[in-house]
Amino acid sequence: MNLNVSPLTLNLRTTFRVSHGASDRRENALVTLQHEGLTGYGEAAAVFYYGDTYESLSAALQSLPPLGDDPFALEEILNRLPPMSHAAQAAVDMALHDLWGKRLGQPLYRLLGLTPAPLPQTSFTIGIDTPEAMSARARETQYPIIKTKLDSQNPETQVAAIRAASSAVLRVDANAAWTPAQALDLIPRLAPYDLELIEQPLPAGDPEAYRWLKHELARRDVRVPIYIDESLQTSRDVARHAGAVDGVVVKLMKTGGLREALRAIHTARAHEMQVMLSCMIESSLGVTAAAHLAPLCDQLDLDGPLLIANDPFDGLRYDGANLSLPDRPGIGAALRL
Repeated sequence: MNLNVSPLTLNLRTTFRVSHGASDRRENALVTLQHEGLTGYGEAAAVFYYGDTYESLSAALQSLPPLGDDPFALEEILNRLPPMSHAAQAAVDMALHDLWGKRLGQPLYRLLGLTPAPLPQTSFTIGIDTPEAMSARARETQYPIIKTKLDSQNPETQVAAIRAASSAVLRVDANAAWTPAQALDLIPRLAPYDLELIEQPLPAGDPEAYRWLKHELARRDVRVPIYIDESLQTSRDVARHAGAVDGVVVKLMKTGGLREALRAIHTARAHEMQVMLSCMIESSLGVTAAAHLAPLCDQLDLDGPLLIANDPFDGLRYDGANLSLPDRPGIGAALRL
């Protein structure tokens, strides 16, 4: 199998702000894996707060030893990969799964034993801005589910502005911006705005802080579910947070691809945790790959292609918040001509 790497420049429709920073463009990496006349595609998202750039991803991928000549040996190939960025590993994993499906002439969801419908609806993400701008964005989207990014400066004002503009199901994401004390102060004030869940209120790497927060919120009879995102990379992290949170956010770029994402989902189920399937800023290639796991999940946050203006792939279809998977072999994402 021959692996090649090229830039995948994604221009955002609007500046996207989270607590980690803001961006107008993302430079992802596109992997092509060729074998006997077929091409498997994979995408690595360059997430700046994980230290990834196109240059670092490309260097890691181009330095890989030969992957062999059997695209069906997925576990063996992935286990032989040297230590590398999870996003880079996800691109290889994705391309292998794409080749797998194309070799057998079947869409990936079918090879995983899943049915493509009905899928949960996806949320639409609103980045951090002034309360007035966030309110206007909520009013414009007309989506039934909104996820809004929050910072530590004026989160209650931001949530109040969005709730005044929309009756949509509302999820909030602090992207690890709050201390435990701030979270314990803010969450009871945000709960009356009828939140479906709060994502990653605390910094990553401290399951005991989440255990403490859950206990303290229960003492105050505050019942908003808490999910982790940045705290979760692999299935081991799911197990470490068992009993400390209500749900987990699974992304291929964190788990290193579909294989470990499946393990994370099954681990969460074993611990009676909810699962949200999400994405970074990715094209329809990366998001369609993730969406093949959607039948296993409770919530979806797969709006990446809706945030970019120059999506080079045709894959997952959107009808408002309703999603449908392509029935082409493999991932089913095709390069636009």
